[in-house]
Amino acid sequence: MRAIVYDDAGGPEVLRLVEKPVPEPGPGEVLVRVVVSGVNPTDWKSRSGATPSARQGDKVPHHDGAGEIVAVGAGVDPARIGQPVWLWEAAHGRDGTAQEFTVQPERFVVPLGTASYDLGASVGVPALTAHRALTVAEGGPTRLAPHSLDGRTVLVAGGAGAVGHCAIELATWAGATVITTVSSPEKATLAAAAGADHVVDYRATDAQAAILDLAPDGVDQVVEVSPAVNALLDLAVTTNGGTIAYYATNGGEEFTLPVRGSMSANLRWQGLLLYTIPEPAKMAAVEGVAAAIADGALRVGDEAGLPLHRFPLEQTADAQRAVEAGVIGKVLVDIA
Repeated sequence: MRAIVYDDAGGPEVLRLVEKPVPEPGPGEVLVRVVVSGVNPTDWKSRSGATPSARQGDKVPHHDGAGEIVAVGAGVDPARIGQPVWLWEAAHGRDGTAQEFTVQPERFVVPLGTASYDLGASVGVPALTAHRALTVAEGGPTRLAPHSLDGRTVLVAGGAGAVGHCAIELATWAGATVITTVSSPEKATLAAAAGADHVVDYRATDAQAAILDLAPDGVDQVVEVSPAVNALLDLAVTTNGGTIAYYATNGGEEFTLPVRGSMSANLRWQGLLLYTIPEPAKMAAVEGVAAAIADGALRVGDEAGLPLHRFPLEQTADAQRAVEAGVIGKVLVDIA
């Protein structure tokens, strides 16, 4: 089978296309024929050495993907053979989805139903991250479902990004009123297509005034991509007892907060990294995202506000370059 591998950290040029034997699933494992592989910032950061890997030797990148189960190991129901599935954390200590076949523990391989492989390859890291960000508020749900966020107002920073897109769709599905911030009219169009109730172009207007005009008592929750840039804005627009969940370091590794202001408003500043969140929260996210897929609440493509950028397997280096350069939308690698 064809696979993309790298052994030394470095730029995209370290990725190589090789031939490997098709692996066999062991006990509790399944063999998936990968159709589409999804690319995330985590993938190029791991390859570059920004997030060191303990694994030695050749590594196959990419956590996300979708395909079909073609074989199962001992202890796995043979009825799963032929099942369309989506994968999450596929490359966490194992070989990922940038190859024609991958062996994964059964729990990392989730039924896709009638949804498209493109959607399946797009939801892993972004949707699970968004789910966690939306379920850390005090008194809020630990797993999203229809009506679980009824009455809440959610602010999504960067609504045209992959995580922002999923946060808009999941929060809307769960019943929240969603406000999102973007940096251009083009991104505003994408965020609106994703289902945001209100879109604020922070380069064209006073974001704080616009958000408080929409939510005079403040927003209940913030899904934050850039705390270093937006901390004071979040402080100003979040209601007493609200939660700011941040999942990225866009804009810088450090941010400064007025302690008294956060204390007075009883704010919760919640950091999160998908790979290290508590296991019950991780599985709740998988269940919540799977339910949203089954309900048709998660969508991809231009009409859904998440443009798709496609590359063949042999151009995986270019796919990772596109993600590293900040392309708007979801980057996919076609395997089959």
